[in-house]
Amino acid sequence: MEKPKVVLGVSGGIAAYKACELLRRLTESGHDVRVVPTEASLHFVGAATWSALSGNPVSTEVWDSVHEVPHVRIGQHADLVVVAPATADMLAKAAHGLADDLLTNTLLTARCPVLFAPAMHTEMWEHPATQENVATLRRRGAVVLEPAVGRLTGVDTGKGRFPDPVEIFETCRHVLRRSSLARGVAAPDLTGRHVVISAGGTREPLDPVRYLGNRSSGKQGYALARTALARGARVTLIEANTGLPDPAGADIVRVGTAVQLREAVLKAAADADAVVMAAAVADFRPETYATGKIKKKDGEEPAPVALVRNPDILAEVAGGGTGERLRPGQVVVGFAAETDDVLANGRKKLLRKGCDLLVVNEVGEHKTFGSEENEAVVLAADGAQTPVPYGPKEALADVVWDLIAPRLG
Repeated sequence: MEKPKVVLGVSGGIAAYKACELLRRLTESGHDVRVVPTEASLHFVGAATWSALSGNPVSTEVWDSVHEVPHVRIGQHADLVVVAPATADMLAKAAHGLADDLLTNTLLTARCPVLFAPAMHTEMWEHPATQENVATLRRRGAVVLEPAVGRLTGVDTGKGRFPDPVEIFETCRHVLRRSSLARGVAAPDLTGRHVVISAGGTREPLDPVRYLGNRSSGKQGYALARTALARGARVTLIEANTGLPDPAGADIVRVGTAVQLREAVLKAAADADAVVMAAAVADFRPETYATGKIKKKDGEEPAPVALVRNPDILAEVAGGGTGERLRPGQVVVGFAAETDDVLANGRKKLLRKGCDLLVVNEVGEHKTFGSEENEAVVLAADGAQTPVPYGPKEALADVVWDLIAPRLG
């Protein structure tokens, strides 16, 4: 089979050196990568490095190899164009259709998915001009990731850090997969939408060293986040005790307990178009918290642990069957992990919680928890059910978004 053709555009920011890792991931996974740097970017990483790592010639000018018309052909033949890092200058040029070098010409001729991974100082990212340029690109169908929060150049810290190259690669892979399944450019159907996703499992402390918890790895929630980002959404990921790398472009909120998760979900969901509750939330928590480690005593049985109910976050967001949503028109999706009577219990939970969709799967030893695969049935409030066969968790995630997208107001 012919290798997917990827154009890696590199603009002139200090994060250019991190794109080497993205290039390595793309080439080692079987993609034919053509690196198109800007002249400014060569101050950070030289053309020889890009050529050696990609195995393809590197140029910044439209005048090189003129007989091959590179300023047209490179974009025409690409399956994906990813610009990483994308500086404020590059975003402005792309938004306004300027074409003064090979990369900007390539962006104008590309008829494939285009993905930008911005990196710049916080003030530059937050400037109204940059935000308008980003909005323009997203409106035209480009996927523009949100930059990460962290250390920038010098002593500065804030939003604008280049996302993890491994996670940018995962987003590229999702975009290419959707494009392949669509047999053409798959429109980023979640552009302009804010989605909130919970992932992982809450932990309810007994004492300073022990807690009540569950076996959720958070991988399904992270798959939902990555696929939503690849479809153009602004993603708030509320993660509970996962230890997984942050998906490129997601706003991350870290929590520990069910009460903390509730607070974070209610805050983020206030302006969200969809809320997907994939986290495994503990139903109960200890009534009292021991400030010191609970000691075992010879000849004595441990004292019983009294439990109290945790808040029902899904029912609170979805309306609990009352029809009173936290936000009118919001699409709410729940998850149900069952061990028996899976569909019957799922239908009861769907009705009781009041959500639009409920993803039901069977769990147990060697099933679902910690796995890279999943199998489920998605139940809808209108009575429809969509079986999803055993396969990668990202495939289930895409089915969930396929069902959410047409329900968005």
